[in-house]
Amino acid sequence: MKVGFVGLGAMGAPMAGHLLAAGHDLAVWARRPESTAPLARAGAAVCDTPAALAARSDVVVSIVTASADVETLAFGAQGLAAGFRPGAIHVDMSTIAPATARALAARYAQQGVGWVDAPVSGGAQGAIDAALAIMAGGEEASLQAVMPLLEAMGKRIVHIGPAGAGQVAKACNQMIMVSAIQACAEAMQLAAAHGLDLAAVRHALAGGSAGSRVLDVMGERMVKRDFRPGIEARLHHKDFGILMNDASRLGVPLPVAAQVWQQLNALMASGWGREDTSILLHVLEQAAGGREAA
Repeated sequence: MKVGFVGLGAMGAPMAGHLLAAGHDLAVWARRPESTAPLARAGAAVCDTPAALAARSDVVVSIVTASADVETLAFGAQGLAAGFRPGAIHVDMSTIAPATARALAARYAQQGVGWVDAPVSGGAQGAIDAALAIMAGGEEASLQAVMPLLEAMGKRIVHIGPAGAGQVAKACNQMIMVSAIQACAEAMQLAAAHGLDLAAVRHALAGGSAGSRVLDVMGERMVKRDFRPGIEARLHHKDFGILMNDASRLGVPLPVAAQVWQQLNALMASGWGREDTSILLHVLEQAAGGREAA
């Protein structure tokens, strides 16, 4: 396929690389032109505007930060919509509000352009390994048309429902995952208060019913006090803003998520938004008067 790609960050760059390696005719656009250089050296074309990217593409894949970024990319000045031909498809793999995904799908439909919201889980390592879980919303025909692209980037692709449904599933994923990170932080804090070896506690827990990927990855970060970002905490804070705003609008009680959101707010207020979310442990330590885990 003739594929365009926007969003060459820690996840997007390897994802675009997989598309190129799979033999697709890849072109890229980036707000920071220097980020296109590695893919250009590998054979990708570079476009000057999103509209130019869309004009030469059957499908454009994007993975950017927030709802407003996707809206601007799609319908801003020289946006994708200005270049798309009827029959083209925009696959957005960002994590954005479900309502935004639905609105963009409806606007694109007016010009005969397809839409798939396909947010992902698996982080940067999952992107590198082409092992992402992909939660898709949109029409079945559009999803099937882009399935070869998704299969080059992920290993579990599930069609959740119509436009926006993929974003709802991603919100559920984030709610469970970040709540588990907070639970790990609280467990480490309790163990530290007893003066225990946190590595031993984590090893014991990993062999029982508390064992999980979150405990494996984030628990190890907490034990080692390695808060260098895998995924920056500010992105999880943004995701919780989306899901809590939806919960408020729909009247859905999310008591655990609400408490975790407050911890993320405290994290952001402390200036740790560009650290790894495992730094939720330090938020607890700060509240306890600065006592660090041993």
